[in-house]
Amino acid sequence: MKKLNNIKVMVVDDHQLIIDGMKSLLQDEEDIVFVGSANTMEEAINQIDGLQVDVVLADISMPDGSGIDMTRKLKELNPKIQVLALTMHEDISMIRKMIDVGASGYILKRTNMNEILEAIRVVAEGGKYLGRDVQAILFNNLSEKSLNETLGHSSVVLTTRENEILNLISKELSNEQIASKLFISERTVETHRRNIFTKTNTKSLVGLIKFAIKNGLIDESK
Repeated sequence: MKKLNNIKVMVVDDHQLIIDGMKSLLQDEEDIVFVGSANTMEEAINQIDGLQVDVVLADISMPDGSGIDMTRKLKELNPKIQVLALTMHEDISMIRKMIDVGASGYILKRTNMNEILEAIRVVAEGGKYLGRDVQAILFNNLSEKSLNETLGHSSVVLTTRENEILNLISKELSNEQIASKLFISERTVETHRRNIFTKTNTKSLVGLIKFAIKNGLIDESK
């Protein structure tokens, strides 16, 4: 059964097949719910006030505008809405423009379903997400300095939830115990745990704790 505090997702794409596919994907997730869709930018803007949306999955190509224009308008209407680009466009200029207007993430339509779900959960928590294919495009086309400017940071940035989970991991709590304490599913805990290891570039629990202490992410005195 869906929870009251689940992630509410709207899908905006001019291809109904994509919308139907995303709706089918999301309906099996206990912490995510599909709340609406739109085929054009105008439809999305008109509907957004009547829906309690946390994350908008947005294509870039639309009949009456672009995902870039729509993202700018959505963020003006409600800065709390997280926009996650789901598109076929691999042009680095598109990636940068979406980030510049406030998108929280960018993934390609060829991305596997598990990564799409991971991206939704990350941006819903206030984090940033670039698909693995998108990261490769950026690394292949940008200098390290430009890459950091595009991502908006030059060091590890964890979301509030990731910080909570990291501190509980440091106290040797299991995924089951963390899930119970934070009132979330074990699957969600595992997703955050995987993101923490990826962001900190660590491969073991010992390495993660050492990194966290060194960078002030946890208080070793507690």
